[in-house]
Amino acid sequence: MNEHVQTTAPDPLFNPLSPDFIRDPYPSYERLRTTAPMHLTVHGAFLASRHAEVSQVLRDKRFGKDFVERSKRRYGPHIMQEPIFRAMSHWMLQQDPPDHTRLRGLVVKAFTARRVEDMRPRIQQVVDQTINAVIEHGRMDLIEDFAFRLPVTIICDMLGIPEEHREVFYKSSRDGGRILEPVPLTPEEIAQANAANAMAKMYFEQLFELRRKNPGDDLTTQLVQAEEDGHKLTNEELTANIILLFGAGHETTVNLIGNGLLALHRNPDQLARLRADPSLITGAIEELLRYDSSVQMTGRVALEDIEDLGGKRIPKGESVLCLLGSANRDPAVYPDNPDRLDIRRPNVRPLSFGGGIHRCLGAQLARIEAEVAIATLLRRIPELRLDDAEHPEWRPTFVLRGLKRLPASW
Repeated sequence: MNEHVQTTAPDPLFNPLSPDFIRDPYPSYERLRTTAPMHLTVHGAFLASRHAEVSQVLRDKRFGKDFVERSKRRYGPHIMQEPIFRAMSHWMLQQDPPDHTRLRGLVVKAFTARRVEDMRPRIQQVVDQTINAVIEHGRMDLIEDFAFRLPVTIICDMLGIPEEHREVFYKSSRDGGRILEPVPLTPEEIAQANAANAMAKMYFEQLFELRRKNPGDDLTTQLVQAEEDGHKLTNEELTANIILLFGAGHETTVNLIGNGLLALHRNPDQLARLRADPSLITGAIEELLRYDSSVQMTGRVALEDIEDLGGKRIPKGESVLCLLGSANRDPAVYPDNPDRLDIRRPNVRPLSFGGGIHRCLGAQLARIEAEVAIATLLRRIPELRLDDAEHPEWRPTFVLRGLKRLPASW
C-alpha cells in the first residue's frame, strides 16, 4: 500500500467521505464549479465539475479507462496481485477498445429497447408482489423491503439464477460500494473486497456448470456459450463480468428508487403534482436522475496529452474524475434554479448513466423499473409517509449515492 496516499491531508475543496459531503454533496459541487472547475486533488487527479468538461471527457476518444496502470500508480505495482483488482481489470466497465467492444457486444442484445420494454409486465408483477407482502403491516423500510427486491429479482431473472438460490441475494450486504471510491482503500477494505469477490466467484462458477448442462434463455447461458467458443470470452472474463452485471444490474436502481422517493417526499408540491397526474412519471424519473443521481462520479485517463480541458493541460496518463452529480446541476445547462426539484422541467438529459462508449447498458431498464416502482407505490399506498425525511441514513459511499434505510409508514 502506498502510505503517502493514505496519510495525505484532506482536500479542502473535495472531501467525499466526510459526513457533511455524504449527507449533501451539492454545496461542495457548487464551490468547485465556481472556484475551481478543473480542480487538481491532493491525490493527483483532476476533478471536472462543470457539464461542458464532463460531457466532453465522457465522449472524447482521447480518454480511456487504463485500469491496470491507473491502479498501479495509485497503490503500487503489487496491487494487481490482489484478486479483486485482477477481477476488476476484466470488467467491461474498466476496459478500453478493442476488449471493451468485444465484451459489450456479447451482452448488449439483452438490453435492447424492445427486450427491456417487454419486461415491463414482469416488473409490474414483482412490484405488486412486493407491496402485497408489506401492505397490511402499515410500515416498511423502503430500501430493504421495496427498492432492493425489485432490481435484484429482475437481474436474477435475466441471469437465470434459480428461484431456490435467490434468498441469499435478497439478504446480501450492500457494503461493496467503497471499491469504486476515489479515496484509496485500506488494506482491511481490500481484504473484505477479496472475500466478497471469492464468494461471488464460487457461486457463479456453480451457475456456469448448471447452465452448461441445462442451457436456458438467459444471459448466463449466452455468455457460457461465448466462453466455450474460445475467441470471445475467457473464463476470467466470464466470471468477472457476470459478477459486474449482477452488481450493476441492481445497485444503481435501488439508489434511484430510494433517492427519488426521498426527493419527492422532501418536495411535497412535486409529490402532490405527480399524484394528481401520474402521466408525468416518465419525465419525473429524468428529473429525479438529474436531481440526486445514483452514480455521482466516473473516471477516465488521458491516453495522450490534452492541451486544454477547461483551461487545464492534462498530461498523458493523468486521471480526470467526472462529477456527474455536479454536471447535472450546472446552471449553464439548467438555468432555472438547478437545485430545485421540478418534475415538469423541460429538456432534462441527465448524465447519470455516463456517456460515450461506456454509457450504462441498463439505463433504460433502470428507468422502467423506477417508473413502475414509484408510480405503483404512490397509487397503491397514497397515504405513505417517511418517518424521518429530514435526517435519513445515507450509505458511507460517494460514487454510488444511496440510502442505507428509509423507514416509512401509512
